[in-house]
Amino acid sequence: MTDLSKRSLIKLAALTAVAGAALVGCGKKEEAAAPAPAPAPVEVKVEPVKAAWIYVGPVGDAGWSFAHDLGRKGAEAHFGTALQTTFVEAVPEGADAERVIRDLAQQGNQIIFATSFGYMEPMLKVAADFPNVKFEHATGYKTADNMRIYDASFYQDTYMAGIVAASMTKTNTLGFVGSFPIPEVLRNINAFMLGAQSVNPKISMKVVWVNTWFDPPKESEAAQSLINQGADVLLQNTDSTAVLQTAERNGKFAFGWDSDMSAFAPNAHLASAVVNWTPYYIQAIEELKNGSWATKRTVWGVKEGLNDLIKISDKVPAETVAKVDEIKAGLKAGTFEVFTGPILDNTGKEVLAAGAVGDQAWRDGVNFFVKGVEGRVPSGK
Repeated sequence: MTDLSKRSLIKLAALTAVAGAALVGCGKKEEAAAPAPAPAPVEVKVEPVKAAWIYVGPVGDAGWSFAHDLGRKGAEAHFGTALQTTFVEAVPEGADAERVIRDLAQQGNQIIFATSFGYMEPMLKVAADFPNVKFEHATGYKTADNMRIYDASFYQDTYMAGIVAASMTKTNTLGFVGSFPIPEVLRNINAFMLGAQSVNPKISMKVVWVNTWFDPPKESEAAQSLINQGADVLLQNTDSTAVLQTAERNGKFAFGWDSDMSAFAPNAHLASAVVNWTPYYIQAIEELKNGSWATKRTVWGVKEGLNDLIKISDKVPAETVAKVDEIKAGLKAGTFEVFTGPILDNTGKEVLAAGAVGDQAWRDGVNFFVKGVEGRVPSGK
């Protein structure tokens, strides 16, 4: 075989090898290009936040507990299926409250709202035993690492109610049905008087204490006593419609409290001092969800949309309504403060100097009646 023939055979073998390799490579590329099966979707189930409320009175269709329950329902509507709520109504303050709050914590609720002043100490005890649960107490002043407080500025409503009352009284005597002689209630009594005196300095006010938040017969009896003493416009810091309805039966005037009570006594009703808890409950639950919940004290009022005076009767003079609107605008803007000195108590002692504004610490310490309110503040609860 010649050298040329040998070279031809070697070249042919090399070409054959290259062609085979190319065929094998093409086969591998086609095999790799086949699409891999898509992974099955993984369903992630998000458990709803569990929140609970405890009420001192029955939910009913008006009043303090009714207003809080409207707030609970408002939070439910906002969060939808991401929130699961429960409530217990008509729970007395004291040992019963501790038992109920503890039971709600044991049920796995992540946040619990206790909506009465007397629930403070029971909630503190339970909070110490459930460090992973968030506890919220309405109208109190004590906190813990996992317990905070929230409140509304009712005294702003009662100041505006006082302006209305002053324009409607014929006897120059107002009446107030008080629950307990604590700063929260005393602020409301005093602001009612200050609002009235801003219109008519000659007005005076009588107070009858019932030492309960909800007891319609007691509230009615107290209202009747005030009317018998000459009061012709009444306000209350209690939770039922009894005071308003007693005024209706006697041909006098009164206000709704906590919620719109205009339907219960259409002739007597001058306006309703209301509170809308929904914005606060939405914020508290949102903070729990996003991990920003922290111990603090929150006090909202007209400015934040929590408090308001609504459904002013068409019996009230237009100039009075205009004055209420002016005060409300000042409260919203932060340019008007109810407790601005000089303020005297009913013994003539100065309790706030001229030009001074009563801050939160001052308001927390109110233990007196302002000038024009008759009688003495009872000691203790």
